[in-house]
Amino acid sequence: MSLTHLLVPTFVQMLKGLSAWLAKAQATGGDDADALLSARLAPDMFPLSTQIRFACVQAQEAVYRLKGEDFPAALGGLLDEGRNGAEHPGSIADAQGRIAQTVALLEALGPDALDAAAGTMIAHALPNGMILDLTAEQYARDWSLSQFYFHLMSAYAILRGNGVELGKADYVAHMFPYIRPGTMPTG
Repeated sequence: MSLTHLLVPTFVQMLKGLSAWLAKAQATGGDDADALLSARLAPDMFPLSTQIRFACVQAQEAVYRLKGEDFPAALGGLLDEGRNGAEHPGSIADAQGRIAQTVALLEALGPDALDAAAGTMIAHALPNGMILDLTAEQYARDWSLSQFYFHLMSAYAILRGNGVELGKADYVAHMFPYIRPGTMPTG
């Protein structure tokens, strides 16, 4: 499987899922839904607003890194927004906008946009000064996807823990097209 065919559909379907979770939070929470953006799983973890932004950052960062392109200033801005999410959580509408921008970037990619990087080495510098030396495949599998899912699942857990009625069907909604006709349980 190519890097493009692994990452792009994964990021798109899960970001659309995150968008649906936020829509559900908005529908059930009304005007109070924006307060959820300040909610955390634990006092030393980032709030929901940051988890959403960082999920978007991980998807976008993978695109630019695997295409061998410099990060645009907008990506740095999104990263800074995430780091400051506790002080400036924004609104559900803002979060939906960030997700939509990320999905649009992903959906605009060509069918092999990330594949030229296959087999190349990536030096991934972390904010604490450590540098990870990874092949593009290792970066995609061991860093990009795991970090993306960490922030996505943190967002899911924060929403669920704060009363948004989410379940497994919300998490795997992208799987419904694969259900064999006549096998869906009723009732």
